[in-house]
This record gives sequence, C-alpha cells and structure tokens, in this order.
Amino acid sequence: MSLVEILRKDYARFPTNQTYSIYAEDVWFKDPMNEFRGVDRYRKMIQFIETWFLNVQMDLISIEQVESEIKTRWVLSWNAPLFWKPRMAIPGWSELKVNSDGLISAHVDYWECSRLDVLKQVFQSEFRIS
Repeated sequence: MSLVEILRKDYARFPTNQTYSIYAEDVWFKDPMNEFRGVDRYRKMIQFIETWFLNVQMDLISIEQVESEIKTRWVLSWNAPLFWKPRMAIPGWSELKVNSDGLISAHVDYWECSRLDVLKQVFQSEFRIS
C-alpha cells in the first residue's frame, strides 16, 4: 500500500489507529501550536487530541504526491471539552517530506485561519446555563 493510500485511511479514522510506522523516528513536526522532533512526541500529541477532544473528525479534501512531497488539504473539526461543547473547525493543509527510506521525515501543518480565529469559535457557539 502506498503512503498516499495509508494517509487517506488514517485521515478517515483520525485520531484513532494512526499508522505511526510510516514516520521516521526523528520526524520533524510543526503546526501553529507545536514544533518538535520524534515520532513518539507525534504519537503523544495525537493521543492528547483523542483523549481530550470530542467527536474529532478530519475531512480530507485532497491528497497528492509529487516525487518526495505529499500535500494534503483538510478540515479538522471537534467539539471542545467545555460544558456547552462548542463545535470548532480548522481548515488547512499539510506538507509532508518523504525520505530515501520511504518514510515521512517532515510533517508541517498550515492553518487557513489564525489561532485567534480558532479561539473565537468557542464564544461564537451558542451556550446556555440551565
């Protein structure tokens, strides 16, 4: 199975049962909130999302590989773990670099909105105290 096929399946079931074996041990990860090296740290970040966020969904819009780069477009959405459970979403894209061993050596996520725009979604959702 190709990396693109594996990633397509991982996105469909995100954040559960991700295929960490497709990442290099020292994979570099970066997004607007984090930057680190190591597949173990990456796994812990995904486990945090799985543990604390509700109804997580990763909608894959597109995925393509050109030589040693894979680019995906997606929308990540979830309910925040607050008493009114606001639905939040981040549209974005990822650029993945594939090394000579066929493993992902870099995974950089870009958001099509600011961190402030994401935070505003907490307060734009309707909530009532019963």
